[in-house]
Amino acid sequence: MPLAADDRQRLLTFVHLLAKWNAAYNLTAVRDPQEMIARHLLDSLVLLPYLHGARVLDIGTGPGLPGIPLALARPDIAFTLLDANAKKTRFVTQAVGELGLKNVEVVQARVENYRPEQKFDTLVARAFSSIAELLKSAQHLCAPGGRFLAMKGVYPEEELAAIPAEFAVSEVAALKVPGLDAARHLVVVTPRL
Repeated sequence: MPLAADDRQRLLTFVHLLAKWNAAYNLTAVRDPQEMIARHLLDSLVLLPYLHGARVLDIGTGPGLPGIPLALARPDIAFTLLDANAKKTRFVTQAVGELGLKNVEVVQARVENYRPEQKFDTLVARAFSSIAELLKSAQHLCAPGGRFLAMKGVYPEEELAAIPAEFAVSEVAALKVPGLDAARHLVVVTPRL
C-alpha cells in the first residue's frame, strides 16, 4: 500500500527531527539523515505486512523505531511506544506531537514492569535483546492470538534454538530493505495455546 504524499513528507520530517535531536542527545549511531532513510525508515516499514490486530506495542522503541514510521503508515492501528530511557521517550513524545500522530501513546517503563489495561495483538522489538529474553520479559503483554515480531540482522540460529517450549516460531522471513546492503530477518513467534 503506497503512502500518501503528506505521509511521505511526515516521514521525512521525522528524519529531520531525529537528526536534529541526535546532534545533542545521541539517540542513534546513524548520523547522516540520508542514511537514516534506509537504516531507520525503510527498515521499519518492511514490517507493515506482518502487523496483526488493532493494538501494537513497540518494545524498546528507542527514538521511535519502528513505531513512528509504522504509525504514520497505519493510522488505523493504535501504537504504544515503550522505552525505559527518559531521554528517548522525551524525544518520541516531542516527535509524536510535531507529527500530529493521534494513534500513538508513549510510555516510559521497563517492559517487565509495564501493566497496561489492554494487551497487544502485535509486539515488535528491533535491536532489543535475544528472542528468549524478549518473550520472557513481555509474554504478559501478549493478547490471545497475538504475535511477537523480533527484528534481527543475520539469521538468528542460536536464538531460535533457545526459544522456550511454550512458544512456536511461525515464520522466519528474510527481509529486503531498499538501499540497505545488510542481512535482515524477522522472526514471528506465537504463544502455544
